[in-house]
This record gives sequence, structure tokens and C-alpha cells, in this order.
Amino acid sequence: MPQLLYIRGYFMQLFLRFIQIIYTLYAFAVFLLLMFFLFPFIVLASFLGKVKGGNVIYILCRFWADACLLLWGIRHKNYFEVPHNPDKPSILVFNHCSYMDIPILMSAFRYQHIRVLGKIEMTKIPVFGFIYKKAVVTVDRTDVAHRAQSVQILKSVLKKNISIVLAPEGTFNMTGQPLKDFYDGAFKIAIETQTPIKPVLFLDACDRLHYKSIFSFTPGRSRAVYLEEVDVQHFGPGDTTALKNKVYDLMQQGLIKYKASWIK
Repeated sequence: MPQLLYIRGYFMQLFLRFIQIIYTLYAFAVFLLLMFFLFPFIVLASFLGKVKGGNVIYILCRFWADACLLLWGIRHKNYFEVPHNPDKPSILVFNHCSYMDIPILMSAFRYQHIRVLGKIEMTKIPVFGFIYKKAVVTVDRTDVAHRAQSVQILKSVLKKNISIVLAPEGTFNMTGQPLKDFYDGAFKIAIETQTPIKPVLFLDACDRLHYKSIFSFTPGRSRAVYLEEVDVQHFGPGDTTALKNKVYDLMQQGLIKYKASWIK
């Protein structure tokens, strides 16, 4: 009897794994079909200029993300611990642990015009790379001059009353801790431009698509939680570390409070 139960359990695991692989292939097919459908519109929008064209491209990408999440069976919802004012530019920072963060951030940061800072390596992907390059402020972290140029672009974006979106961890958090160490960039920009920081928690991205395997794709809920805005008026040029630690602690406490699943 125990052996029979073991065999049944083994074949059930194989069946569920097969279903998950089929679902993952379906999810990528949806992603690609919507991308090819929107691609001509994004090309046309790119001729409207950096600001107007960029804003239109983000609207198209938001539609893309919303449609993907709906067809994937992922129910996304935004929560606000305090009221959010979309009329003033801010630096939106989020925790990063999954490629699912990309469509989620498009749905989470839907209330204002935004520009996202992203890795330059993604521009090498055919078709998607073109869209990515038109929508994202790219950064090559291995190139000091390119990093400095990206910072200047982000500052100019803020001056146009457009919010910027950064993942201060830089890369996926694979530590088992709520967060990995933050880079200084977002906090230096915040102080130099006197722009408030709005921390946002992505609570379920890792459950929907784990960083270890693309075949870990699953439907389910997705939550983004807007935390209290961090005012930078009282932070000066020498206070980057203090500001970074304040935002880090705020986000870490939030992830623990909401019981983020990757915390060991």
C-alpha cells in the first residue's frame, strides 16, 4: 500500500509538472503574440519624440501588460498604505526578484507617466529589444561613463514632470532575505533633484515566476503595495547612505509584515 501511494504521488507530480510546462509555453505564446500585434504601433509612436512618443509607448506597454496578466490568469491589484498623489514626479523604487516584475510594474505604476531604468543587455533580444530600447532608460553597470549618462537622462526626465522607476537592488534578490543590498544611484538622484522616493513592494512576483526557472510560471494573485512616501527635503549631498538605509528599512519591514514568500 505505501508503495502504491508513492507511485500515485510520483505520477501526479509528473502530471502537474507537464501541466505547468504547457501553461508556461502558453504564457510565452501570449506574450509574443501581443508583442507582435503592438510592435507596429510602438514603431509609429517612436516617431512622436522622446516625451510624447515615450508616453504613448508606455500606454501601449501598459495595455500589453494588462492583457498578458489577464490571459495568464494573474489577478493584479494595487494597495495603498497612504494616499498616492500621481500629479507630482517621484522616484518609484521596488524590490526585484523575478522577470515577472516587468509586466507587474507596468500595471503597478499606471497612475502617472514613467520611465524605467533597465539593463542594457535586454536590448539584444530581437523585436523585444527594440521596444525595450524605446521604452527604457538603459544602463550598462560595467561602464562608468554609461552609468553617468543614464543618471543625467533620469534627471532630465524628472524635470519634464515624469516619474522614474528603479530597482535599487540592481539584480534579482537570491539571498533568501527580504532584500539584497541597495545601490546608491536612486538616492543620489533623489537628493540632487529633491524628488521624493515612493517605495512599492511586489509581494507575489517570485511566486508567479521564480528566478530559478522559466518553467516555474503559475497563475494566481499579484499584489503591489505603495508604502509611505519618503521626503528628501532634509537630506543633503552627504546623506545618501542615511536615505538609502531609511528606504531599505521601510521596505524590509513591509516585506516581513506582508510575509513575502521568499524570506527564509
